[in-house]
Formats: sequence, C-alpha cells, structure tokens
Amino acid sequence: MFEGLRFTHWKAETDANGVVLLTLDRADASVNALNRAVLDELAQIVERLSFELPKSVVIRSGKSGGFIAGADIHEFEGYEKRGTMLASIENGQRVFQGLARLRCPTVAAIHGYCMGGGTELALACRYRVATHDPSTKIGLPEVMLGIHPGWGGTARLPRLIGAPEALSIMLTGRAVGAEQAKSMGLVDALTTPELLVETAKEIARRRPQRPLEQRAKAWATNIWPVRQILAQIVRKQTAAKARPDQYPAPFALIEVWRRGGSSVSQRLKLEARSVAKLAQTPACRNLVRVYFLQERLKGLGAGSNAAIKNVHVIGAGVMGGDIAAWCALRGFAVTLQDREMKFVQPALDRAQDLFAKRLKTPDRIAPVAARLKADVDGKGIADADLVIEAIFENLEAKQELYRKTEPAMKADALLASNTSSIPLDELRTAVAKPARFLGLHYFNPVAQMPLVEIVQQDQLDAGNEKRALAFCKAIDKLPVPVKGTPGFLVNRILMPYLLEALRQYKEGVPGPVLDKAAKKFGMPMGPIELADTVGLDVCASVGKELAPFLGIDIPQGLDDLLAAGKRGKKTGEGLYKWENGKPVKPEVDPNYQAPTDIIERMILPMLNESVACLHDGVVADADLLDAGVIFGTGFAPFRGGPIQHIRSEGADKIKAQLDTLAGKYGKRFAPKAGWDSAALKA
Repeated sequence: MFEGLRFTHWKAETDANGVVLLTLDRADASVNALNRAVLDELAQIVERLSFELPKSVVIRSGKSGGFIAGADIHEFEGYEKRGTMLASIENGQRVFQGLARLRCPTVAAIHGYCMGGGTELALACRYRVATHDPSTKIGLPEVMLGIHPGWGGTARLPRLIGAPEALSIMLTGRAVGAEQAKSMGLVDALTTPELLVETAKEIARRRPQRPLEQRAKAWATNIWPVRQILAQIVRKQTAAKARPDQYPAPFALIEVWRRGGSSVSQRLKLEARSVAKLAQTPACRNLVRVYFLQERLKGLGAGSNAAIKNVHVIGAGVMGGDIAAWCALRGFAVTLQDREMKFVQPALDRAQDLFAKRLKTPDRIAPVAARLKADVDGKGIADADLVIEAIFENLEAKQELYRKTEPAMKADALLASNTSSIPLDELRTAVAKPARFLGLHYFNPVAQMPLVEIVQQDQLDAGNEKRALAFCKAIDKLPVPVKGTPGFLVNRILMPYLLEALRQYKEGVPGPVLDKAAKKFGMPMGPIELADTVGLDVCASVGKELAPFLGIDIPQGLDDLLAAGKRGKKTGEGLYKWENGKPVKPEVDPNYQAPTDIIERMILPMLNESVACLHDGVVADADLLDAGVIFGTGFAPFRGGPIQHIRSEGADKIKAQLDTLAGKYGKRFAPKAGWDSAALKA
C-alpha cells in the first residue's frame, strides 16, 4: 500500500486482516511533538489511505512514555516571527480533516501523555482507546500559552462530549485521567498497555455506537440558542478568574465556540483565525517565553541523581513535614525527625491528606505512606543520601544542629538547609565538610509551588550542586541556582512588595483594596492574603533578617499580632480571619477612595530589587531571574517576569517612577544599582 513512500517519523504496517497500524516515532527526539515534517508525512499517508482504503487504521506512539506531547513549540515561535502562523494552523487542520474524512474506522491508541495537538489528532479519529494507567492523561493546555486549540480542538471536542465539559477542559488547560475520559465519552474503551493495539483493532471491527445519553448531551449543548446562553454564563465565570485584557485566550475560545455553527469547516475557519490573532498578542509571546523558561529550569536538572534514594528531614513543622511528604510521594524513602512524636504526628496526618488527594485509592496510597516514617531519634541520618534541615530561622540553632548531625552522616551524603533568608556563608562555618553543604529552599505550600532555590555558598562542590539539581528534577520541582546572599532571589524580591503593602495597610488602606489592586496588576494572590498564607511569623522573621540589607523598615503592628497568637491562616486569624482555609475579608465602604499610586508602591519595589539582584549576580542571567520570580511568587505570567516587564514598559520610564516615589515617600524607593544594564533593554 505504501510502496514508493519513505518515512522518517512514521512506520506503516498492514496486518493480515487489512488493518493499517501507524506508529509515530519522531526521529531524533525523546518525545513525539508534531512539527511540519511529522504532519507532512502524515498528510502523504492519509492521502494514500484515501485512495487505497484499508479495513481500519490504528494510530499509536512508538515512544514508551506517551502518545503525543502536542505541537512543537519551537516551530510555533518561528511561525509567529515569520508571520506565517495562519498558514501553519490551516495546514494542520487540513491534515487532520483528511484523517477525519477517511471512510474507514480510525482509532487513536493512547498510552501516557496525550496533549494539545496530540489530543486534536485523536479527536480527528472516529474512536479513541486509552490505557487505564496513572500516566495516561489527555488534555488541551493551549490556554497556558496564550492561545487556544487550533487544529480542531474547539471544533470537535464540544460536539463529542458536550460543551460544558469540553469548555472546562479547554479553558483551564487541565488534563483528565483515563477513567474520567471514559466516563465523559472522550475515549471509547480502556485497556492495558499490553492489549492496547488489539483493543483498538477490536473497537474498529465492532464499530460501537456511543451511548444515546452522550450523543443527546453533545447535541443539546451545542445548538444555537444554548450556545448563546451558555457562552454568557461561562464568560462571566471566566472573568471571575482572569481579565480579558491580561489573558485574552479563554475569552476568544468562548467566542469561537459561541459563533461556531453546524459546519465543521466553518468552525475550523473561526478557530484558525482566532489562534493566529492571539499569537500576535504580548500575552501569548510572554506565556510562550515562560514555557521556555520552565523548560530551561527542567533542563538544569538533567544528569545523574547520584543514587539519592534515602532522604532525612529534620524539623516536622509545616515546611519540613510537607517537604518530607512530597519526597515520599515522588518515590523516595523518607525519615522525618523532630524533638517528640507530638511534633511529627501532625505532619504525618497532613501527608495522608496529600496522598489521598493525589492518589485517590487505598492500594495506591499504602505503599507511598509506607515510605514516610517518623524518626524521633534520628536513626535515619546514617542511611540518608540527603539530609534536609528545616527548623526555625535562627543562625545559632541551625549551626548547633549541623554540629550534632554531620558526624552521623555518610561521607558522600548531602547536607541541605531550607533556610529562607540566612546567608549560607554564615551557616556553613559550622559544617565540617562545606563542599557538600547547600540550600534547598522550598516554597509554601510545597505541594503547589513548583520552584526550589538551589542556594550556593563559596565552598560548595560543583558535582554536589549537580546532584541537588537532579534531585529537584526527580521530585518534579523546578530548580534555580542562586547565590547564598540574604533572602537569596525570591524572598529578596518578594519582601519589599509585602512590606510596602503592610505599610499601606497600616496607613489605613483596607486589605481587600490592596489585594484587589495587586490582582489587577496580575498577581495570583493579593499581598495581605499572601502574608497570612505564608504566615505572619515567617514574614516577620524573614523581614527582620532582610530589612537592614534592603534598607527598609518593618511596618509596625506585626509584633502585636504575633504576641496575640495571630500568625495567619495556620492559626485561623492574622490580618484576616480564616474559615475552612479561606480568608474572610471585611466589607469595604463603597465610598472609599483608594490612593492612586497603591499599585506602583507595591510593584515598583519588586522591580527595583529585581534589577539589584541582576546587578549583584544573584542569578546567572535575566531569564533565570524571571523564571525564579514567576515560579516562586506567581508574578503575573502574562507579563513574562519582572525584567521582561521592565523591558516592555521601558527602563527609563520605571526608573523615573521610582524617583517620583522616592521624592514623595522616602529613600526606600530610590533606584538601586543596575538600571543602566543592557539586559533591561527590549
């Protein structure tokens, strides 16, 4: 059937029953990503199949880890720069339309990840079969890049599973597991990896009809009157989470679906034009940049993990306990130490909650929970390949702990501190083998925050730093190497923002007003809510450590709250009261007029300190700084990071704004060294 055709990325086989098995195994790549070469070959195959129709077609991956990761983002960026985005989108649509129009059954056989363009290829098939394996995830995450599905996702998914669930998947970018995909009708059958191809062939042979209930829902939720009403509801729900001027893609997606009629070609045309338009927005360019920043951080962890298997954590507080739980979840044997069992037990209880939330079933939870053991006596130190200290922020206490702990450690074990602000060059004076000592600074909540700062000190061995980077990759965190100066990178940049917000709060600006202003800029959480979430005790401790270095004062009032036991979310009250894990924010007088410069007063100190960090060499370059601040603080991703934001707005403009604030409020706003750096130029 395929005589005369040579393929680099696809393998085509025809069995004795006339079933064509197409295997995608992209050459010179560890994962399948759809680039122009892969699509061009698929187009040739589909054209030949349309002339010589087989019994059926089954499409599978030749990669063991997954089906298709999506479109090749590197090519996407190139199309945008060359102005050929629309043509590229339309080409992909034509290839998938050719597949969809084949007059024989077509089945996508999915194992592992199936994302973006991979899901759209699967949607172009008549049937989908997936393995009921935890690694099997199906999604359309394009909104995270500032666009929406462009190769038929918006045109086909709502008509397959119904608009409400389809819009939810596309608007959030979330991936669904195999069981959920089956229940909603996204896949037609579940099987094991060993029987995947045979099950796909059987589905093609039987040609089952989807349940009437699924077909009725898909039809009813896509008729014209329903689209008009539902689009309005979904747009309002989306606006509560994102602003259209900051993240236009979700709103464009809703509009494409609302306008899409019964003709798939009309729906595809709307989709292609919308994506091509979104690709030209600053939000898309910055979100694509954030994607590449994330890939760079992942790449830092490439290499040997040097046999780190056993982890010992000292300090079972919120941070230490959650670090231990996360390491156990990611496959490490973990021992958790504190002075008494009464301090360890709450951490074990929180760990069980995490395992239940992530793993769902008892048979999956049990082996993970067994990897996390209480160890009041510290016996696990002798077997640990990595010892993490996570006690309270006190230089002398930490140094004393190192003196007691290090003699019991293995010769090649790493010793790491989770300190959030104390310079490592001060801590390491109590370490006998400083070549193995570094910081692993996690962020709260550990299970949600992706960043870990790899904190250096002047005697750290480069090989040991690589081991720590690889360990971060193994626990699915993004590492960024930083110098061990006060506050490192993230806290040094974050504290001026928090402290200035607290100063305004003390001046009488209501907390909800400050939070709303910060979210208007694009921060994921307002500073008053964030301070309570981090813990007012932590803010005070880090603030006192950094204030002299940063040249700012701690606003009054924190000590009084702490003396009253009000530490924030963890105690049920801080700047706000907390109920069921949510802040109860007071009502603001509708006649209240907020100062016009509250956003500038909060955000510009962050930008100023970012410039200073770059000037001081806290990180190697501007991209690492932006990555660290985005993944460590949630800094408005659509702005691309603080340095990228400075480039977009203009360094001279922001420096002048700082001068104005300094004249009005004092020298804490004075521009720091580094504003003349070439790295700040667009």
